[in-house]
Amino acid sequence: MENALDDLAALIEPQIPALRRYAVALLREREAADDLVQDALERAIRAWPQRRRDGDLRAWLFAILRNRYLEGVRGRRGVEVGPELLDDVADASADPGAALGVRDVLDGLAGLPEDQRSVLLLVAVEDMSYAEAAAVLAVPVGTVMSRLSRARGRMRAFLDLAPTVVTGHLRRVK
Repeated sequence: MENALDDLAALIEPQIPALRRYAVALLREREAADDLVQDALERAIRAWPQRRRDGDLRAWLFAILRNRYLEGVRGRRGVEVGPELLDDVADASADPGAALGVRDVLDGLAGLPEDQRSVLLLVAVEDMSYAEAAAVLAVPVGTVMSRLSRARGRMRAFLDLAPTVVTGHLRRVK
C-alpha cells in the first residue's frame, strides 16, 4: 500500500506548482488558492481508482481544480484582484510602470467572463495545447479557439484603455 501511495505522489507532485498558479490566477488570493488546490488533490486521490488510465493526468487534475472552483463561486459575480499578487511579479520601487502594467493585466483578467479567463490562463499561462485546454474545460477544441480569440480581443481592448504609464507620459487616471 505504501508503495502505491509513493507512486501516486510521484505522479501528482510535479503538477502542484502549475495547479497552484492556476488557482491563484482564478481566485486572486494565495490562501484560498492553496485551499482550492488541496481540495482538488484530495478529490483526485479519492477518485484515483476511477480515472481513465489512458487519459492525460495533467488535464484531469486541472479539470478537477476548475470544477471545484466553479462549485465554490456559483452565485458569486466577478473576481476581486488583490494587490498582493503584484509582490511576486513586479517590484514597484524598481519600475513603477511595470507594476502598473501588471495591475492592468490583472484587472483585465478579472473583468473577463469565467469561460474566457479560464481558457486564456490555461493556454497562455499554463502553456496547454488547445486539445489539453479543451479536455480540462470539457468543450470542443473549436470552442477553446473561439473563447481564446474573444479573451485576447477583450484584453487588447482593455489594455488599450488602461491607465498606465507609457513612455514617460501619463494616461488619464480615474
